Amino acid sequence: MSVAQTRAATRAELAALPLEVAPRLLGGTLHTEVDGEAVSVRLTEVEAYHGQGTGPTADPGSHARMGPTARNATMWGEPGHLYVYLSHGIHSCVNVVCGPDGVAGGVLLRAGEVVEGTDAAARRRRAATRSRDLARGPGRLGQAVGLRHPVHDGIDAITGAPLHGAVARLELAVAPVVGYASGPRVGVAGVAGTAAFPWRFWIQGDPTVSAFRWGRGAGPLVGE
Repeated sequence: MSVAQTRAATRAELAALPLEVAPRLLGGTLHTEVDGEAVSVRLTEVEAYHGQGTGPTADPGSHARMGPTARNATMWGEPGHLYVYLSHGIHSCVNVVCGPDGVAGGVLLRAGEVVEGTDAAARRRRAATRSRDLARGPGRLGQAVGLRHPVHDGIDAITGAPLHGAVARLELAVAPVVGYASGPRVGVAGVAGTAAFPWRFWIQGDPTVSAFRWGRGAGPLVGE
């Protein structure tokens, strides 16, 4: 698949609410260099998460829903840093921090296509049998790009400043993706994982987009 022309993201572009920023990341690229190995992933699927007091609707699915904690501190910081957290005690997942000053927010990078550094990504993702699966899902994406919790939490993807042997840079597509799809977030429990929060965005028809599943206690809203 051809890769869209991209350019470096700016903090100003990430200073809006996550719900506004999320679809703008589609078609963009996350570049990393970890321990001397470079990998680039074209982003095909993302999810928005708001912090406490962010936006007109409270987000019960966010790590920052109850306010600042040691775990979510990066979400309350400067836009453009990456919030890298541990999921199920195993998988390092990557979020782009965004939002106005004083509020928390992040966009989870759910899936993408490895467009550079396929060999390095494949070594990190030995379980993947197909190239489309190298970064298909947030844990797989985190593993493919080599970012790990907690050592790389907070890495700056705007300046590219190194952190513990890693560098990250975020680029946005020059021509934003149009005709993208949106719907409930994947595997999020309760109302936060229902159609009341259509905060997942993806490029329709792209084979790297992850499979959808309802979270515990979630499902279609009555009357849909």
